[in-house]
Amino acid sequence: MRILLLLAAYPWLATPDKAQSIERRIPPPEGHDRVAADGFGAWLRGLPLKPGRPEVLLHDGRPKRNQRAHFAVADLDTGKGDLQQCADCVIRLRAEYLWERREPIAFRFTSGDVCEWSRWAEGWRPVVSGSRVSWKKGGSGGDGYPEFRRYLRTVFQYAGTLSLERETEAASGAIEPGDMFLRGGSPGHVVLVLDVAAKDGRRVFLLGQGYMPAQDFHVLVNPSDPRLSPWYAEGFGEELKTPEWTFRRGERRRFRASR
Repeated sequence: MRILLLLAAYPWLATPDKAQSIERRIPPPEGHDRVAADGFGAWLRGLPLKPGRPEVLLHDGRPKRNQRAHFAVADLDTGKGDLQQCADCVIRLRAEYLWERREPIAFRFTSGDVCEWSRWAEGWRPVVSGSRVSWKKGGSGGDGYPEFRRYLRTVFQYAGTLSLERETEAASGAIEPGDMFLRGGSPGHVVLVLDVAAKDGRRVFLLGQGYMPAQDFHVLVNPSDPRLSPWYAEGFGEELKTPEWTFRRGERRRFRASR
């Protein structure tokens, strides 16, 4: 147990720089204080950013065409190929958080089939034929981080916004770190609530996204209120306008408590 407690909170980085965390780099608007957060929300608040405001790069190293949408870029690799897109980024962050805590990890494919990390670690591998999924023993197995990343690549290949919608539930009450705005579909999109602050009971929040093609996960600017940017006001009305997608208020979701 002592060994597990010494694991880095952000294991894709050899030495995460706490000075570059969202909490340290992005202060709340004047007069606001960050709301209490624990679990996944607190972990997101500590997510490391790359220094300054670098370009958002695609998975192949080319700069994204739209460089006006982001405020900061997360220090999170995109992996190999065009796999880690918008829903996959949310899955990646949630899975990394659960893996670091050694909690159960399982995500659904778009087919509805569940892909469990524990089963993968035992050497079982999904065999996908059309919309049918079966399992075959024969993988290398092991529960180390490189094997975990291979598991995630498979999840990214067969999951998306439609399956993420099934992993989550409609969010009610005040907005919280770890919530998301999600529209399942082809195409669909999702943005993740990275942090929340409040003043006199009124909340503001930060949003992050991945996009298509696979690219750096980044903190979004607020195109509707440059003075508040990169924060967004909770009272945004019936539509939440982000730089590259518009969501409806009722599309806010969160992971189920059991997840």
